[in-house]
Amino acid sequence: MSIYQLVAASTAAFVPSISNAVVGVAGAGSRSGFAPWSVRPLQLDGSAHLAALIGMLALALLGAILVARNRYGNAASLTSDAETDHEEFLTDQERVRQLLQENDGRMKQSNIVDSVDWSKAKVSRLLADLEEDDQVTKLRLGRENLVCLPGHEPTASKSSEQPHDD
Repeated sequence: MSIYQLVAASTAAFVPSISNAVVGVAGAGSRSGFAPWSVRPLQLDGSAHLAALIGMLALALLGAILVARNRYGNAASLTSDAETDHEEFLTDQERVRQLLQENDGRMKQSNIVDSVDWSKAKVSRLLADLEEDDQVTKLRLGRENLVCLPGHEPTASKSSEQPHDD
């Protein structure tokens, strides 16, 4: 039994209206009368290969677009965030001095701890190092420390030897 007769018999069981034409044509050995969906091979003239090639090209194009968007999109955001990048490369001492400058040269130590994401111990050690290098002055105010840049100390805290700025 040929493949055409098997297809015709299986088609006849499910589609009785076409079965007579299919069986009659199959018996004659001619393919011209077959229903287009019943015996046609899945691949005609390499159309499946062409579809796969088009799909791969579409994926490659999409990938290239995504890479270009990421590459050029990040470059634009880097230029607009230049200040953020500069802050990332500051040392801890520079960051504390910058924070003090932004707050008129003085801040309470507890406010410095709240402004940065460091522990109280780290801020205390850092301020002690800065005070040792004469980059800041720590003044005791009750139970808190007031941290000042040189020249920004309150006038009441200056000794009688230093001239008062009035």
